[in-house]
Amino acid sequence: MKSKKAAMEMSVGTIVTIVLLMSVLILGIFLVNKIFGSATNAIDLTDQQLEEEINKLFGNDEKFVIYPKTGLVEVEQGELAAIGIGIKNLLEGEAGTSTFSYTTIVADTGTCIENEEQIENWLSVGKTGDKIPIRVGDLYTEKIRFKIPEGNSICLARFRVEVYSEGYPYASKTFDVEIKK
Repeated sequence: MKSKKAAMEMSVGTIVTIVLLMSVLILGIFLVNKIFGSATNAIDLTDQQLEEEINKLFGNDEKFVIYPKTGLVEVEQGELAAIGIGIKNLLEGEAGTSTFSYTTIVADTGTCIENEEQIENWLSVGKTGDKIPIRVGDLYTEKIRFKIPEGNSICLARFRVEVYSEGYPYASKTFDVEIKK
């Protein structure tokens, strides 16, 4: 009789231990994912948070940066996504404010079956920016938003953001948009 009672207590203790260990494992995986998982989208960031993240990306001589720093935006069909851009006025020999502009174009259709015009239509807000006044040493941030249509192919396309100062080329960077199911 004592051995049955001891076996029952042992099995209950074992079950409780297994449940606790699984809970800790799941919590650990969740925390590691939150801590080390890099952001792949700027859609949920407020303007203040975006500016802080972009400030972290600027080096001493960086004129233009894209957030996320990986340059990859992952988005599902029918969903809205965004990237953040930061333009810093580092013009030498200039004082006061200079006028900047930018445009976003399709650089490579990649693995997409859609043509360049269809891919360009993914850009919903922020495709271009004109007459942006930036004082020397100051920073301008903006979001470029995408809306991927339902039924779009699952693919990868590359975009280029070209920045101009007073109509002259200033900086340029590319980023990729990966469509997931």
